[in-house]
Amino acid sequence: MKALFIGGTGIISTAIVRKLAQDPLWEVWLLNRGNRKEAVPDGVHSIVADINDEAAVRAAIGDTVYDVVGEFIGFTVEQVERDYRLFQGRTKQYIYISSASAYHKPAADFRITEGTTLANPHWEYSRNKIACEEFLMKKYREEGFPVTIVRPSHTYDERSIPMGVHGDKGSWQVIQRMLEGKPVLIQGDGTSLWHLTFNEDFATGYIGLMGNKHALGEAFHITGDEILTWNQIYATTAEALGVELKPYYVSSAFLAEAGKKMGYDYEGSLIGDKAVSVCFDNSKVKRLSPGMTTTIPFHRGARIALDYILSHPECQTPDPEFDAWCDRVIAALDKAINEIKM
Repeated sequence: MKALFIGGTGIISTAIVRKLAQDPLWEVWLLNRGNRKEAVPDGVHSIVADINDEAAVRAAIGDTVYDVVGEFIGFTVEQVERDYRLFQGRTKQYIYISSASAYHKPAADFRITEGTTLANPHWEYSRNKIACEEFLMKKYREEGFPVTIVRPSHTYDERSIPMGVHGDKGSWQVIQRMLEGKPVLIQGDGTSLWHLTFNEDFATGYIGLMGNKHALGEAFHITGDEILTWNQIYATTAEALGVELKPYYVSSAFLAEAGKKMGYDYEGSLIGDKAVSVCFDNSKVKRLSPGMTTTIPFHRGARIALDYILSHPECQTPDPEFDAWCDRVIAALDKAINEIKM
C-alpha cells in the first residue's frame, strides 16, 4: 500500500512515518520542502515541492493513486480546497488533521465524544479547522470524497515539553525559569484537567485508521488515556528537572488581556483550549485501532523530552521578552495584593 504525507516531519507526523517505515506493507512518500531531511527514515521516498505550488505538485504526483493521503499542515479552507483538487480521484482515503480544540469550550458534558458540538468563539485557529472539516465532509456527503477527520489534543515529542503558559519561542524559557528557581505562571489555579499524548502513542491510533474503510466519512479524536491537572504536569516537569516548583497562579482572563501587547494569544490558547477541563472518550478510535493506549505516561515522557532538550542546544531557544513579561505580571499582581492588604 502507498501513503503520501503532506508535511511528514512535524511532531505528530514524524512518529507515524517512523513506524510505517518499518512496516513492509507500506510504501511511504513525503511531500514537503525537504528542510528536515535528517528526520526522514531510510526507505522513505520524498517529493520535494511546495504544496502551495499546485501546478508543480500536480506534475510531481502525475497519475499516481495513493491508498492514503495524510494532510498535516492544512489550516485554512483554501488549503483543503487545493488538496481536494489535487487528490480527487487520486486517493482512496484522505486523512485530515484537525484539532480537539474545535470542540465547544466548555462542553455541555465533561465527557467529550466525537459528537460533541464544534464551536470555539475564542480561537481563530480552531474556527478555521472547523471550517476545513465542514468543507471536507460536504465533499464526502455529496461526492464521496474519502475523508477521515482526526482531532489530536496536546501531542508532544522528545523535542518539546508541554507547558500551559509560554511565549512564542516555545517552552524552553519556562524550563529555564524552573532551573533558575524563579516562579512560573500557571493558568487559573492549576486544577483543570488535561490530556497529554506522546507522539509515538498517537501514531498507533492514526495508523489503525489508515486504509480502514470503516473510517471513511468519520471523525476521531486521538488522545492519551492519562488525565492530569496542570499542577501535576508542572510538578512532574520540575521533579524530572530535580528542582522545586514555584507556581504563580494567574487567571486566564488576566493573562489574555495582559498578553495582548506582547502579541500572545492567550484568549485562544487558554480560554479557547488549555484553561478548560477536558476528558476525552477514546472508545471510537479504539474500536478501529485496538492497540491505541498510553504506553508512555507523562512521568516517562517528561524525562524523555527533558533528556533530549537538555542535551540538544538547538532546542534551548531563549525568550528574554517572555521572561521579562512574566516578571512584570508577577510584580503587578504582588503589588495589587499588597495594596489590598494595607
